[in-house]
Amino acid sequence: MPLTKEQIARRIAEEIKNNSYVNLGIGIPTLVANYIPEGINVVLQSENGLLGMGPFPYEGEEDADLINAGKQTITTLPGSVTFDSAMSFGMIRAQKVDLTILGAMEVSENGDIANWKIPGKMVKGMGGAMDLVASAKNIIVAMQQVNKKGESKLLPQCSLPLTGVRCIKKIVTELGVYEILPEGGFKILERAPGVTLEEIKAATAGKLYADDTVPEMHF
Repeated sequence: MPLTKEQIARRIAEEIKNNSYVNLGIGIPTLVANYIPEGINVVLQSENGLLGMGPFPYEGEEDADLINAGKQTITTLPGSVTFDSAMSFGMIRAQKVDLTILGAMEVSENGDIANWKIPGKMVKGMGGAMDLVASAKNIIVAMQQVNKKGESKLLPQCSLPLTGVRCIKKIVTELGVYEILPEGGFKILERAPGVTLEEIKAATAGKLYADDTVPEMHF
């Protein structure tokens, strides 16, 4: 079965290393805060000005003054600190963020990402994604592999305006976990439970590489 958004976030949480600073983008990435593994010391950064973001609040315990970059209510952890966006982007541009987890509309087989604009659609602005992809030490994408029409979003080349070029290292979708090879192409590392390699090939428009056996994820 394809992964749910929560399962995508849970799998990505396994990639977080101890004693790291992690930025969570808008969309599926925000869910990662709910699945930080036990025993892992991690400081979550929200680009609107927060270090020490916790999981989402329980219903009835929301504080309208505590929001993430996607304007969702959040919690803070002991020792958390708030600051203005200038300081937040200073941290990002100074490469203080170890890992950035972003959503995407498209990713190319060379590691390009498009995630900020669809031509003809009104957007509020590019946000912080371009700073994040230019400055983060490591970037993982959380996304749906196919659009509502069933068309692949893992492409030979992005068709939408680019956010960053050759910057993506790893992708987690509802169908599997992929890495971008240095020479270009998507290598499938893990399959979602019950998803076949044939289904993955049909949902990947870019070059796809796979070993003879691709293990299933286990939750």
